[in-house]
Amino acid sequence: MKKGTKKSTEIRSAARKLLDQIAASPTAYHVCANIRRELLANGYRELRESEPWELKAPGGYFVERNDSSLIAFFPGSRPSAGYRVFACHSDSPALKLKESPELEQEGYLRLNVEKYGGLLCAPWFDRPLSLAGRVITDDGTELSTRLVNIDRDLLMIPSLAIHFNREANDGYKYSIQKDLLPVFGDAADKGQLSSLISRTAGVRAEEILSQDLYLYARDRGTFWGAGEQYLSSPRLDDQECVWCGLAGLLTSDPGECTRVLCVFDNEEVGSGTRQGAAGTFFADVLERIEEASGRSAEERQIAIANSVMISADNAHAVHPAHIDKADPVNRPHMNGGIVLKFSANQKYTTDGISAAIVRKICRDHDIPLQIFHNHSDLAGGSTLGNISGTQVSMTTADIGLAQLAMHSPYESAGAEDVTHMIRFARAFFDVIS
Repeated sequence: MKKGTKKSTEIRSAARKLLDQIAASPTAYHVCANIRRELLANGYRELRESEPWELKAPGGYFVERNDSSLIAFFPGSRPSAGYRVFACHSDSPALKLKESPELEQEGYLRLNVEKYGGLLCAPWFDRPLSLAGRVITDDGTELSTRLVNIDRDLLMIPSLAIHFNREANDGYKYSIQKDLLPVFGDAADKGQLSSLISRTAGVRAEEILSQDLYLYARDRGTFWGAGEQYLSSPRLDDQECVWCGLAGLLTSDPGECTRVLCVFDNEEVGSGTRQGAAGTFFADVLERIEEASGRSAEERQIAIANSVMISADNAHAVHPAHIDKADPVNRPHMNGGIVLKFSANQKYTTDGISAAIVRKICRDHDIPLQIFHNHSDLAGGSTLGNISGTQVSMTTADIGLAQLAMHSPYESAGAEDVTHMIRFARAFFDVIS
């Protein structure tokens, strides 16, 4: 990334804002709270699933489910033109705190955790960690939710010295229950966790009835490389697509199509929850949009038939030390632009039609595009597109940005690609029909 040019300044600014947004969003709950804040600042109106909807006022709307999934939409001028949907996910692989978590062992106080999603275990060791999420409280009149982020270095998962495992560098099978429990303090600190959580939440400990708390890496995002062309941060998968999609929505122009940003939770554990892509959240919102707008069931089906979804979830960049893991031809690189993902078994939903839509957008707006296929002898993962299609069937393409160290607590990507994705999201929303 050459220094001193207007373009490089814009690239750096967009990437820096992304890193700041990720740092402020240690869990899916914080992701949605921060999106909500930006939407309200841009004139969007909040709707609630538990209340009637009125969509008479011009402008955008949004609704949350479970504090961790959010759908924002801006109605178009011609309903039959359908929806332009940009879907991504708010969660990342992590370690989740169990109930009654304090474990006293040999004078140490460790916390009992379980694995959430397919995390890469080794990078969680020997780095400062903390806790964030939400607590559910009862003040005697009603239940309420409070976000929690213990914003300091609090925990550590120490490695076993190589002197006690001489084969450590030859490969090790990690036990979550044995190896991945973080040290919180010593035996004298027993009982302090609940006090710390309640103080952070601003309530009395006895008011907290339940909690959803996760460990997160404290590392701040940073730029690196000879030309600072790369960036690293926790939770790039998939917050990079989340914040780029939001920026595209907020900077795009109203048109005939209804613009929709879907941010789903629980993608990392299969999406099979009420707030996940396999749940009814998306279908419920579309149905209520149509009903509140006075349109018939047939008109809803016409709109869906004319709709397009972009399933945005980051992609694997070719690894310089493991080129054999990549497809011989279709090898995305960081800073190479939008990655269009294909899978013959439809783990990615891209087909000829949806690929043509993505290619046309990139061609017309001079956005670089590259292709991802899995190595034919290696099983690949899946993401939101094929899962959400079980609830609402739309023409869908899977895209992402190339990154390394996916599912590590500290991932790497290309700084320039942030701008590429924002431009793509804006162009996708600006498509007339």
